[in-house]
Amino acid sequence: MNGTGATATTTADGPSTGRRELTYAVLLCLAGAGLAAWAATRTWSVEVLARGTLPPSRQERSGADLLPWLSALALVALAGGGAVLATRGRVRRLLGGLVALLGLAVAAGGGYGLVATGGVEVHRQWPALCLLGGLVAAGGGLLTARRGAAWPAMGARYERTVRSAGPSRSGGRSIAEGGNREAWDALDRGEDPTVS
Repeated sequence: MNGTGATATTTADGPSTGRRELTYAVLLCLAGAGLAAWAATRTWSVEVLARGTLPPSRQERSGADLLPWLSALALVALAGGGAVLATRGRVRRLLGGLVALLGLAVAAGGGYGLVATGGVEVHRQWPALCLLGGLVAAGGGLLTARRGAAWPAMGARYERTVRSAGPSRSGGRSIAEGGNREAWDALDRGEDPTVS
């Protein structure tokens, strides 16, 4: 057996591996940031406030109440995870680094919630989920920052190269050379600008 079969297999596996890694990275970013954004809206602690002779009041505080920036960072990381699909090359790698930093900041907020929430009732599962979600999103961002430049772009197989459409009826220039204006003018006259 000659070596051409092995080369063809390696070449065929390249785009497939890139798509698989892209899928994993996007899923990690979206799942982690989504989990953190949801956990930040849950009740992390309940404070009981004394009101003199009246019964004490209970004040529930979510992660977003304790750390107002937490939900915003999680939502930006969520949007960044989706934007990984629409970018390519160096921009995708920079975006991956940004999502990784956002994920680490969200994880830090969850860690702070684990140790700093006080009150009569403390629900530590929500800050823990926020910490976990931030770390998962950071992992997806790091994977994107490290390997994202080699991954395929969204819709790359559908991109067209600009070709000359041949001479048109208006002056012998192609649509590509004449621009969109001549094509629209031809349509206004009832002509098909793609027919030579």
